Amino acid sequence: MNAKYVDAHCHIQFDQYAHDEAEIIERMREEGVAGIVVGVDRASSKKALVLAGKHEHLYAAVGLHPNRVAEEQFDEAMYRALAASSKVVAIGECGLDYFRPAEVNEAVKNAQTKLFKKHLTLAVALDKPLIIHVRPSRGTMDAYHDLIEILKEEKTKQPNLRGDVHFFVGSVKEAEALIALDFTLSFTAVVTFARDYDEVIKAVPLASILSETDAPYVAPESRRGKRNDPLAAADVVRTIARIRGEDPEIVRQTLLANAECLFAL
Repeated sequence: MNAKYVDAHCHIQFDQYAHDEAEIIERMREEGVAGIVVGVDRASSKKALVLAGKHEHLYAAVGLHPNRVAEEQFDEAMYRALAASSKVVAIGECGLDYFRPAEVNEAVKNAQTKLFKKHLTLAVALDKPLIIHVRPSRGTMDAYHDLIEILKEEKTKQPNLRGDVHFFVGSVKEAEALIALDFTLSFTAVVTFARDYDEVIKAVPLASILSETDAPYVAPESRRGKRNDPLAAADVVRTIARIRGEDPEIVRQTLLANAECLFAL
């Protein structure tokens, strides 16, 4: 792979790019930005793989987002068939979301956990990393705590379990627990305008950090309020270097190597 940056999590198959998808993808190629196009359901996972199949600098992840648990049954055979492609480098996004559902009760948590474990089983069987979405309820770290317990239990049985916790919003405590379980943490362009993430970014090993955009969401400070795109991965890397007080080029090379290693790019 010939790239300067890896956007470890983007959704350029979404409708927000319907009018300029080709232009964005070409600019990514020109500026050395590789991207992992992440599915959130059956349709978007298939679209992610189609894009990855057409472009050398794009890869795909396939999975069912926890907030889609009531809308779509997890078709294990279908996702397994998609993931058989060499361009599918991860399973997800999948995980636990206690923030967005109108009501979070034990039934919701159990349904999300059951769905997440199906992704986990598939990832282990295919020896591919997970891309995990985890969002706690307001003012707590509850979803992180549940995630860590699930991963601890499964890791004892499946030592090759690994992956990335996307859009990390936890504290240093949760970060250290996840890193100990062989998971990386990825940060978005929200770090360019919010200081909430500085402590974690300074505290964790650089070898455990990835850059992502979650495009089309959370554009960097220079484009706040507008649609985001994977080109903002460069903004994320530069900001992480500034927060850590480290050489931007060393940070860029390290984060690139981290993504190449985790996703076998």
